[in-house]
Amino acid sequence: MHFDLSEERQMLADTTNRFIADRYDIKVRHANAKLDDGFNRETWAEFADLGLIGALLPADVGGFGGTGEDIAVIFESLGRGLVVEPFLATGILGAAPIVEAGSAAQKAMLEDVIAGTTLLALAHGEPDSRYEMASVKTRARKTGDGWQITGNKAVVLNGDTANKLVVSARTSGEDTSEAGISLFLVDATAAGITRRGYSNVDGGRAAEIMLDNVSVGADALIGSEGDGHAILEATYAKGVVALAAESVGALEVSRDITLEYMKTRKQFGKAIGSFQALQHRMVDVCIEIEQARSAVLLVVSTLDEDRHTRELNVSAAKNLIGRINRLVAEEVIQLHGGMAMTWEYAAGHYSKRLTMIDHQLGDTDYHLQRYVDLAAEVA
Repeated sequence: MHFDLSEERQMLADTTNRFIADRYDIKVRHANAKLDDGFNRETWAEFADLGLIGALLPADVGGFGGTGEDIAVIFESLGRGLVVEPFLATGILGAAPIVEAGSAAQKAMLEDVIAGTTLLALAHGEPDSRYEMASVKTRARKTGDGWQITGNKAVVLNGDTANKLVVSARTSGEDTSEAGISLFLVDATAAGITRRGYSNVDGGRAAEIMLDNVSVGADALIGSEGDGHAILEATYAKGVVALAAESVGALEVSRDITLEYMKTRKQFGKAIGSFQALQHRMVDVCIEIEQARSAVLLVVSTLDEDRHTRELNVSAAKNLIGRINRLVAEEVIQLHGGMAMTWEYAAGHYSKRLTMIDHQLGDTDYHLQRYVDLAAEVA
């Protein structure tokens, strides 16, 4: 099988890597994360000008990419730089439901997303839903000319800075039923919405969002009433591709930082990289990183397959990536010793991000059980 990037995607990767290498070192990253929004809007505009947001979306909504390969190329580069700008929240989780099932007017709005002037966030997870996609207690009640939405959303990535929210709400069915979930495009400043933003341990941002009888028009519905679960599955699949590719970028930088440290740090008069026991540990790290890259290739190659094949590989990849991230994060910290825990040194921040990725869109335990359940469907 041929795994080389096309000429266009190689140019995209080179452009992104060059920008991040030249303009986005760890000090810039920390400075951006400290801003009130948790990211730098000027940098976000520069990313938009480079076409990086447009590369995540297909041509029929004004983008020029949107495939699994495009997502993987962009996010691997973002992982190398520990970029805090809201690519996942806006370009994937917020935009994908609209690309998948949005009306013509909703899709037209994505031109502003590609330009970097409109930010999106997916408000789906709830305080007690854990990772269960079908667990939705937020309710949407039909009114004469639209809907009224009431409920609470938890850990909404970049939810406090988004201009528009893609909100999941139950229009019928029990609280844990896949049927009856609908999606709505809601103005983030609409009456009845309260947002509480906070920083995550990895430097990113999230928010708790309360919706109290929020009124939206009939045109706010994304797709058909009650069909939201299938849209969410397709969205999360793209999100897992993004997180897996981001992991590969962060893993490779973590490896390189650690190898360089082992060449220069001396103990007992020798570089610690000369000790065979530590060499064996780094060999394990390198092997695991190659497995992570293989997992990305697999999930990318099946992103457009039938639902069952796609979801099996999504859960397999997320489980494997989570376990590899945890192993490498621990090895990086241990092989550096106390140095890795200092704020100024980059290694610890990569380890934090690798750890956080395991908890986004379902952790290793959740996806292991989900894989077992999916496999049993055809057994």
